[in-house]
Amino acid sequence: MDKKTYYETSKKMESVGVDPAYVLGWQTGFLHNPKLEEQRVTDAYDAGYNDGLEGKTDGFSSWTKQ
Repeated sequence: MDKKTYYETSKKMESVGVDPAYVLGWQTGFLHNPKLEEQRVTDAYDAGYNDGLEGKTDGFSSWTKQ
């Protein structure tokens, strides 16, 4: 895990207003932690988790709140 990538990406997502569920999912996936329980998983969380797991740092634009 690259701490710098984790912190910079988290900070960027929060500063541009990305859905908090996506941010949490991305952080969880990036750290390779287990997913939330099935009943707590949303589309935003799932997308963030998958992007984080793959190490993607630019997949959050469609989850920015308008």
